Amino acid sequence: MDTTLGILAHVDAGKTTLSEQLLYHSGVLRTPGRVDQKNAFLDYGTIERERGITIFSDQAVFETGERKFQLVDTPGHVDFSGEMERCLQILDCAVLVISCVEGIQSHTETIWRLLREKSIPTFLFLNKTDRVGADPEKLLKDISKTWKISAPNFTGRFHDGEMDPRLAEELAELDGELLEHYLADEYDKNLWLTAARRMIADCRLYPVFQGSALNGEGIEEFLRLLATLAPGWEGNPEAPLEALAYKVRHEKNGGRVVYFKVINGVLHPKMSVNYQVAGETYTEKANELRCYNAGRYTPMETAGPGALCGVTGLSRLMPGVRIGGTSEKTHFTVTPLLSSRVLFDKAVSAKTMLECFRILEDEEPLLGVEWNEELKEIEVHVMGSIQLEVLTQELEERFGYHVTFGPCRILYKETIAAPANGCGHFEPLRHYAEVHLRLAPAERGSGISFESACSTDELSENWQNLVKTHVFEKEHRGVLTGSPLTDISVTLTAGRAHLKHTEGGDFREATYRAIRQGLMRAESVLLEPYYAFTIQADLSLAGRILSDLQRMNSVCEPPNADENLVTVNGRAPVACLMDYPQEFAVLTKGRGKLSLKFDGYEPCYNAKAVIEEKGYEPERDLANTPDSVFCSHGAGYPVKWYEAEAHMHIKMK
Repeated sequence: MDTTLGILAHVDAGKTTLSEQLLYHSGVLRTPGRVDQKNAFLDYGTIERERGITIFSDQAVFETGERKFQLVDTPGHVDFSGEMERCLQILDCAVLVISCVEGIQSHTETIWRLLREKSIPTFLFLNKTDRVGADPEKLLKDISKTWKISAPNFTGRFHDGEMDPRLAEELAELDGELLEHYLADEYDKNLWLTAARRMIADCRLYPVFQGSALNGEGIEEFLRLLATLAPGWEGNPEAPLEALAYKVRHEKNGGRVVYFKVINGVLHPKMSVNYQVAGETYTEKANELRCYNAGRYTPMETAGPGALCGVTGLSRLMPGVRIGGTSEKTHFTVTPLLSSRVLFDKAVSAKTMLECFRILEDEEPLLGVEWNEELKEIEVHVMGSIQLEVLTQELEERFGYHVTFGPCRILYKETIAAPANGCGHFEPLRHYAEVHLRLAPAERGSGISFESACSTDELSENWQNLVKTHVFEKEHRGVLTGSPLTDISVTLTAGRAHLKHTEGGDFREATYRAIRQGLMRAESVLLEPYYAFTIQADLSLAGRILSDLQRMNSVCEPPNADENLVTVNGRAPVACLMDYPQEFAVLTKGRGKLSLKFDGYEPCYNAKAVIEEKGYEPERDLANTPDSVFCSHGAGYPVKWYEAEAHMHIKMK
């Protein structure tokens, strides 16, 4: 039984160091690598070694006892949390590393929330117990209090599957059956182990271990704990193939590798597989199967349930997409809040530069690369300034081009305040499609949804499904600033096709134009991202901090004073708060704590100023036109959006 084990942490908590020690103590490495010595086995890339942080997830295989583990080391820096989240979908269990000196940090909270949302069984490793200022007992209390979980300390209390009496008592308090046996003074090792495994798998128990990864303290004992209690994957090799893609990488020779976890069935080299992307079904051959250990790989003859493998030959498969099983794409919650313009030497063609960024976007879909045809500019979505620095190094190292980036700008979104109808008609010669949609505001954070109120007698089901596909396949733009559209329900109210002249692409054009025309007629609202924050600092700084927060348009709960500390919770626009961490660090001399978490989108507090600054003219955006095309006397002709309704072949409902 294979177990896919993820190692996660806030940056600099010791995650990669722990991974190195697990590989060393299990016999994979002769000596454990060190981040500060730039020789970590899993951080083998030049950029990672120079910066001393994990940027790209990587994997290795190790065995301990009779168990085989596929270890996945994930990025710890918040700027690369998209890569981390994509790896979560393949984990059977996780190890969350927390520094005993710094304690629960902002990104630790984000990781913990994602682990709970995805119900991933988790072990906690309290690291750096040898450091000055380390307080594992206080940290353990903070964990139990903050996260409200059962997290007993297993360190020194779990030997060869036997638990000391106090640990057995703590577990008995969590399980009714165990409690009955405990009260009857009946202790059976196998019964307690079975119950512990069940509670861990059900996310009711989170075993805690303490140690020092840098010095190798506690690693062997922790490995025995994992071998005894970690859940694994038990799929069905006889079932049809089902596999989940979680990563894409491009090789120096141009080859594209898709990384999978096999859920059920068996994958073979040269096997034909079917998958869907943006509503389109593709059939391609999985040419080669690879088992990866850091940057090296060996060919695989087969990949069965639970196995991780790299596959060549699949040109369009993206992270989150499944082969077999449900065709529904995995939903990811990490989202960039900033955008930046790419600045490059005009001696390099824009087409060449765009091709480079398309490759990077294939590996990191959150980049959201945009090409502005009118300005001949490339813009990317990013998590922060460190990611921009890494992108600069990647372009230089991989493609030989030097780029810089403009200032980071807030990534706004748009929605509507009230329902509006939109219609689109596309009828150049020998083409025909007409679509009528009703746009309505939806719950904040819900994204785009679709339903049909159109009879199949009026428009057949296959055309209606095509309209639905076109609603979701593209990131539609608002008309205030050209920002992405969100929180809108789209209802198909009417549609028409031609018996001879309609093709699939005709409904794409009609659907896009209907959405755009509806937006031109609607009352649009500009949205901006918000942070939820928790601030903890010396009580003497409370007045200054509250004054800062008021200046930043925040909404705060009443401050909570506890001994010499003040804690303030609230939320504020990202635009106001994004630069505050540096100011806060100076104010508190590095001793305060500031935790920021993305907290959705809300109406922009200074919308008028932002719209004026953007200077977006929706009718000049030819790639997102609201106008329709009709046909007369054998030729197509355009009709402006505000005149189109009178020309429609279906009366507006």
